[in-house]
Amino acid sequence: MDANPTAPADRLPANAFYRRQIAFLEAGDVDGLMTQYHPDAVMATTDVTNRGGDAIRAYMTGYLDTLGFLRVESTDKFTAASDFVLFEATARSDLGLARVYDVFVLRDDKATHHFAGVLSFEPTPNQEPNAGETTA
Repeated sequence: MDANPTAPADRLPANAFYRRQIAFLEAGDVDGLMTQYHPDAVMATTDVTNRGGDAIRAYMTGYLDTLGFLRVESTDKFTAASDFVLFEATARSDLGLARVYDVFVLRDDKATHHFAGVLSFEPTPNQEPNAGETTA
């Protein structure tokens, strides 16, 4: 085993990776996100597989545009070692509140593989219509 299971997560390089990943996501910083991945990295969800930096960049750009804003409300579960990070988190966006999971396989503190998905989702309630608008 290459990591002391009782060591505080803050001492692991993987924790710094996680903190950077969250900061880049919350800032909408795709360029920053791309520094987290090896050029030939693979990112997969249950819907799509992205191979290589260009595909991951395009996916992340669209993902962040769709979310509008992203704020991680809590990290619900976290485990890491020198070569991986696995977490579950609760995040809020323009779309609503989501419980998500991510797994990163790391080499030299960069992701070679990233697996992600949504555990649950609660959409943001519709806002009241503006004056003069009608509802169906």
